Amino acid sequence: MQISDFDFDLPRENIALEPARPRDSARLLRVAAGQPLSEARISDLPSLLEPGDLLVANDTAVIRAQLAARRGEAKIGITLDRILSDGSWHALAKNARKLRPGDTLHFGSDPVTAEVVENEGDGAISMRFSAEGEAFDDFLKRAGVLALPPYIDRPTGPTAQDDSDYATIFERHKGAVAAPTAGLHFTPEVLAALDARGVERHTLTLHVGAGTFLPVRDEIASHKMHAEWGRIDAQTAQLINDTRASGRRIVAVGTTSLRLLESAADEQGIVHPWEGETSIFIKPGYRFRAVDRLMTNFHLPRSTLFMLVCALAGTETMRDAYRHAIAEGFRFYSYGDACLLDRAP
Repeated sequence: MQISDFDFDLPRENIALEPARPRDSARLLRVAAGQPLSEARISDLPSLLEPGDLLVANDTAVIRAQLAARRGEAKIGITLDRILSDGSWHALAKNARKLRPGDTLHFGSDPVTAEVVENEGDGAISMRFSAEGEAFDDFLKRAGVLALPPYIDRPTGPTAQDDSDYATIFERHKGAVAAPTAGLHFTPEVLAALDARGVERHTLTLHVGAGTFLPVRDEIASHKMHAEWGRIDAQTAQLINDTRASGRRIVAVGTTSLRLLESAADEQGIVHPWEGETSIFIKPGYRFRAVDRLMTNFHLPRSTLFMLVCALAGTETMRDAYRHAIAEGFRFYSYGDACLLDRAP
């Protein structure tokens, strides 16, 4: 496989700069190998699922992960990535080459500072803040801003509306840099209709990291995924296994849910309780063990997420689906429309 196999041209007018309003009015493209493409709305999702299906969504909540720091007179842009087991933070930094272990970073006049623990190279650092717990949360509210994807054009920075728009109805546990964007489409009305349809719902947690914005720069075979922390509790794992054992389907809401489910599944497809980091890279040739269907947004060309959907539904099927979506004016990326994919045989 070459990176060019996963490339396509996307007109700028297809990139969504804000979500559909109401959220469940967004378009939904139904994609299954060997079947004609069909169009619907998110509000139609319950009718596209079967009673007894299990919908699994990501309940992570986005933090204000982008910080403006100074080391002396040098400006250092920081995007938090994930918290590490010792309480320090992994982060991506602009002007990282200027940083050395022991350097102190200041954030304007805020009393909270950070010490550089390690400069890993390629813009990655680890750092330890002088505040923890609620004090650290308050610091992020004061000093941080949302790390919106670069394709959402905000010349003066994220808006108050983005604070609301970039949050899902499922959010419960703080720690993500980026939103699990398939979850942005759900409304109380859709959840009520799913319940009435007899579709079961459960959540897991995967804190989406800053690495989700990074393109594949080298050969696919040598690409290294950034690790992300996730958790599946015993109750959720048992519910997933019971669903599959009874012949019903697992429907992942978003690639983040899918990646964690596949990380926690063994060779027989049994999902085990999980807590830790995953850097799973799913690309064509991967044998899926835990997921039958995926609801997801439309992804960037040459990205690991487009490779993932090609692995699930088939590369030619997804190339055809994306050509259709572009021609028909579907809206792409985080605030865009969605597709519902069946796993290819």
